[in-house]
Amino acid sequence: MLWLLRHAEAADGPADDERPLTERGVRQADAAGLALARLGANVDSCLSSPKLRALQTAQRACEPLGIEVTIEPRLSGQPFDVQELTAGLGDVLLVGHDPSFSLTLHDLTGTQARMRKGGLAAISKGELVTLLRPSELAAIATADEAIA
Repeated sequence: MLWLLRHAEAADGPADDERPLTERGVRQADAAGLALARLGANVDSCLSSPKLRALQTAQRACEPLGIEVTIEPRLSGQPFDVQELTAGLGDVLLVGHDPSFSLTLHDLTGTQARMRKGGLAAISKGELVTLLRPSELAAIATADEAIA
């Protein structure tokens, strides 16, 4: 399974690489991690863009999963080769940016969708399995334990 998590909401700033998450972005990143855990997602490794907003998103999302984040410069926003990047890593969570994530989603599945900040997609064998908005991730993350 390949998971794509677009970085959560970030503050405006002159240095693009150094823009941190906003308070809302922190909540979005936390919700993504909790939702992945509650959904029982199997994630073997996490690769993140080195840009601060993506790295913070990855770190917060991976905490409930108990996995370390590896910085991957090829996820900085330009197109990348998914197979080359994820070869041998098992089920992978990639944390990065648009438009490259929406393009990757299209290239792998044919889906015409724009990934929202803090949004999550799951792809298996060329099929889009899940596409969740930040609000949907928050609902999963905070759902009553009896439902999970």
